[in-house]
Amino acid sequence: MNFETENIEFKAGFTEEIYKEVIAFANTDGGILYIGIDNDGNAVGLDHVDDEYTRITNGIRDAILPDVTMFVKYTIQENKVVRITISEGTNKPYYLRSKGLKPSGIYVRQGTSSVQASNEQIRQMIKESDGDDFESMRSLEQDLTFTSAAATFERYGVTFSEEKYLALGMTHKNDRLFTNLALLMSDQCRHTIKVAVFGDDQNTTFKDNQEFGGSIFKQMDEAFHYIMLNNRTASDFKGLERIETSDYPETALREALLNAVVHRDYGFSGSIIININDKQMEFISIGGLLPGLTAEDIRSGISQPRNKNLAEVFHRLKLIEAYGTGIRRIYKLYENCSVQPRIEVTPNTFKMTLPNRNDEAPASQHTHLSSQKKRILDFISRNGQITEAEIMGLLGVKRTRAYTLAKQMCDENLIVAVGRGADKKYQSQE
Repeated sequence: MNFETENIEFKAGFTEEIYKEVIAFANTDGGILYIGIDNDGNAVGLDHVDDEYTRITNGIRDAILPDVTMFVKYTIQENKVVRITISEGTNKPYYLRSKGLKPSGIYVRQGTSSVQASNEQIRQMIKESDGDDFESMRSLEQDLTFTSAAATFERYGVTFSEEKYLALGMTHKNDRLFTNLALLMSDQCRHTIKVAVFGDDQNTTFKDNQEFGGSIFKQMDEAFHYIMLNNRTASDFKGLERIETSDYPETALREALLNAVVHRDYGFSGSIIININDKQMEFISIGGLLPGLTAEDIRSGISQPRNKNLAEVFHRLKLIEAYGTGIRRIYKLYENCSVQPRIEVTPNTFKMTLPNRNDEAPASQHTHLSSQKKRILDFISRNGQITEAEIMGLLGVKRTRAYTLAKQMCDENLIVAVGRGADKKYQSQE
């Protein structure tokens, strides 16, 4: 008959196995460990109970991280058995100091046994202890190197050393273990950027593709170099003057890439996706907008960073100036273009689309239009559609004038009406 249960464990004598049991109880629901009782429940006792008591208490203090002693109580029963009462800890996961924060050193209670925790159980414990802020959670990977990060900091004239790790948010404040921010900056970063070049506007025919890994600094530099190789230049003449225009403003590409890297949700394992075709370049990052923000807020320069510490690192390196300015800068670079950048948001993705300036309709196409009609077309280009109420607000006109302008533009095949009555909206004819 087995007297052991989910919350009770017997050990006939002291062995280092008891550390595993203490960890398992602290990581689960707590329990009681008896030293001096065999598996059949017989009190075999300890020969030198006082010495063993000291050995046990010192061992648990030294062998387990984080400090679990505040959740452990000891009593000596009948002068021969040490009873150890372990409460569920609040700074999980607890682990063997000799193994580190990895599955081989982390145990949980499963039935009447103490077993190694799975990666998913470890992630859940970290989340419960550290909160939902991914970049501040302790990293499951602790064997990290920072060759690329150190080189990047040096290139931008910013000090990078172990003394700076805590201030940067790279180490956990309680135990100085590396955080997920450190993992992102490390050479062992598992997130990637994937870039695909397509031969058609529907993105169905591959011409080339690349995947960039390593430290986010390394993959960002390499991805930017690659997309610049696909940023062609077109030539035109104004009289005798040769005018060259790149497909995309270099600064717009830089800002779109930085935005994708800084604001994506790294709690998911997918990659940042960049799609390139002759018409446009798309930057797609995982993670929609934070609660309370809209696409229009982002276009207006309102920003709430998902990864505050990562954003601060980029700010220190002067890669970003201030939150939200990058998006405004992109729209400013396209202000004289007939086709505007687009922002599309779903609950789980954020997509910034930059149009190819050299693929635009000829600039003379709408030169005959009034300034009011041009403003309406610009609004539709940015937002996809417009209502009569939005025309009234945009132009400061009454409903009759808004209706007249919209009807004229429909008659001129500039826009098309969709829906009827209060639900009617106007979209581009293209």
